[in-house]
Amino acid sequence: MLGPVILAASRSDKMRRFVSAAPGTKQVVDRFIAGETVGQVVPVVEDAAAKGLEVTLDVVGEDITTVEQSYAARDAYLELIDRLKELGLGAKAEMSVKLSMFGQALENGHELALANVRPVVEAADAIGTTVTLDAEDHTTLDSMFAIHEELRKDFPKTGCVIQAYLFRTEDDARRLAAAGSRVRIVKGAYKEPASVAYQDKAEIDKAFVRIVKILMAGSGYPMIGSHDPRLIAITQELARQAGRNLDEYEFQMLYGIRSEEHVRLAAEGHRMRVYTAYGTDWYGYFMRRLAEKPANLLFFARSILTKG
Repeated sequence: MLGPVILAASRSDKMRRFVSAAPGTKQVVDRFIAGETVGQVVPVVEDAAAKGLEVTLDVVGEDITTVEQSYAARDAYLELIDRLKELGLGAKAEMSVKLSMFGQALENGHELALANVRPVVEAADAIGTTVTLDAEDHTTLDSMFAIHEELRKDFPKTGCVIQAYLFRTEDDARRLAAAGSRVRIVKGAYKEPASVAYQDKAEIDKAFVRIVKILMAGSGYPMIGSHDPRLIAITQELARQAGRNLDEYEFQMLYGIRSEEHVRLAAEGHRMRVYTAYGTDWYGYFMRRLAEKPANLLFFARSILTKG
C-alpha cells in the first residue's frame, strides 16, 4: 500500500524539499541517477558498452511549467546526441523522452511537444540511433501515441512505451505490434485510478504476460522492461514459442537495479539495454523508483537514519 502514497508524494513540493534536504538522499539518488551532466554519464555508456550492454538515456525533469523550460529540455537532448556523435557511441545508446518535459501539458502542448521532440529524433537518426517515447499517466497517452505515429512517418524506428496496468493496453499492443515497430512494455509507475488500471499486483503481472504474448506474436520488436525473474523467464519461453531469435527482442532494466542480471543476460546472448537517467531534476524519477519496490524505500530510510 506504500506505492500510491509515494507516488502522491512525487508531486508534492513540500516532500520534494524534505527529501532533497535529507542527509542520506544523495547516497540513494546516486544509485539510480548516473550523474548530473553529459560529462558524467558518458563514462557510464562506455562502461556498459565494454560489458556488452546497450543503454537508453533519459534526461530527467518532466515537471516543467514554461515554454522556455521545454526548449531547454530539447537542447539538453541535442547536447547529449552531439557528445555521443563525437565519441562514436550512437550505436550503443538510444534516447528515452517524456513528452511532458517537451511541453505536452502546457497551452497548445501537443503541437509544442511534437515541435520540440522532432529535432531530437532527427539528430538521433543522423548518428545511427533512435528515440523511444516514454508513457506517462493515462491522460497523456492519446497525445503520445499520436505524436509517435506522426514521427514514424519519417523515422519508423521511433519507439513507444505501453503499461501493463492499464486496461487499454492489450488493445494498444495489438495495434502497435506491426512490422517495424519498437514497443517497450513495462508494468507502470504512476498513480492511476481503479477505473482505468489494475490495482492488484497479481492482475498486473497477468496482464504483462498477456501483452508480451501479443507483442511476441506480432511483427514488431518487443522491448521487455522488467526486473522480475519470473516474468523474464516467461518472456524467454514466449519468445521461444513465437520462434524469435535472441536479436529479435530485448530486455531492459533500470540503472542501479539488478546490475549482475544485466551482465548475465547479455552473456547469454540476449540484447540487454540499461535505462539510464541523469540530470539535476531527479526528484520525480527517484520517487517512482521508491514506489516500485519496497526494498528501495527501506534502503532510503536506512540511509537517512545512518546519516542523521
